[in-house]
Amino acid sequence: MPTVSELDALTDAQLIALYAPANRSERLVRANFISSIDGSATLGGLSGELGGPGDKRVFDLLRQLCDVVVVGAGTVRAEGYGAMRLEPRAALWRAQNGLPEHPAFAIVSRGLELDLDSDVFTKAPRRPLVLTTASADTTRRTALEHVADVVACGEKSVEPQRLVAELLGRGLTQIHCEGGPSLLGDLIAADELDELCLTLSPVLEGGAGPRISHAPQPSVPRSLTLEHLLLADSMMFTKYSRTR
Repeated sequence: MPTVSELDALTDAQLIALYAPANRSERLVRANFISSIDGSATLGGLSGELGGPGDKRVFDLLRQLCDVVVVGAGTVRAEGYGAMRLEPRAALWRAQNGLPEHPAFAIVSRGLELDLDSDVFTKAPRRPLVLTTASADTTRRTALEHVADVVACGEKSVEPQRLVAELLGRGLTQIHCEGGPSLLGDLIAADELDELCLTLSPVLEGGAGPRISHAPQPSVPRSLTLEHLLLADSMMFTKYSRTR
């Protein structure tokens, strides 16, 4: 029977116990997404508009627990991402638990259309990773290599299996995906997703927004198990996992 709790009644330590991996040496490819109750991943074009204080608390905690945050370049641009820098309390917790103060940041980009002067690169506490293709524009790649480690994960597309393998090869076993829908769709289609943390926002968006995952073709259905359900007013926080 899954655990059902009130989010606001949980201490930070109790919340960490619910989300922390049992064994950090074992791979965990986790995704965190939010959706309206009628299935939209955005409100007014942004996923952040669906959230609230409880969602931010879980969002920040999942970053605190991971080794690397993986985000598609389109989401980085649309959501206005800055440097992958945690709050001092979270950074202190990581240091006390033998982790780098801030997780690594991996940006998935086939076209390499990234702003080298953005805070993502100029204020990064750790050198970011850019996961791209072998056929990516050479000029853009050369420029990016001044501010990031650029890694080819496929010839013409970023292949999810190679993406995961590259991160695991760098010792980044706790892989945390924050978007967008195409990246999540690719991970699902390649059967690389181990866990989905889905927040359901008590909003009816109206049907114009995208789903949390998108792929050109339907993939094989994947069965998940509900591990816990947290409530904050009318917002629901779920954690689903797969058994391999």
